Amino acid sequence: MLVDHGSYVQRITLILHNGGIEHVLFSKVNGPSMLPTMSVTGDWVLEENLTTHIPSLRPLKRGDIVVATSPFNPRAHICKRVLGLPGDIICVDPTGEYAPSTEHVLIPKGHLWLVGDNASMSRDSRTYGPVPMALVRGRVIARYWPWKDRTIFGSNVTSLGVI
Repeated sequence: MLVDHGSYVQRITLILHNGGIEHVLFSKVNGPSMLPTMSVTGDWVLEENLTTHIPSLRPLKRGDIVVATSPFNPRAHICKRVLGLPGDIICVDPTGEYAPSTEHVLIPKGHLWLVGDNASMSRDSRTYGPVPMALVRGRVIARYWPWKDRTIFGSNVTSLGVI
């Protein structure tokens, strides 16, 4: 799943004045790799990156959705789910498509194992291996558009409900 930064009109950034670091981003994510969680045509999401700068506030957890710089193309960003944390032993590819289902890897310190929810359409850690945490830009905390699909991720709340 790619993150579309588009033009100034398409990407709204809220800057919290803390050393000029952007802590909250509104971005459009699109592509088939995160189906059914995200749509192919594009969802607008809210991502926070304060926890990537200060991990002790809320460390990344298995199941979090993150936006990261692509390990293959530093000009592109990807949206994937965290499957493995440093020290975890992960089956490289349970589907057997990219590697034998018996192959496992130890996630090194400072790295994550990222996967798309739609394995058959995702280029992820099964292809490029563990991803350095330094490439993670932020954690997706909510989808706000399309409005009917608004969702808060990473908490017990799964929908904003009717407002």
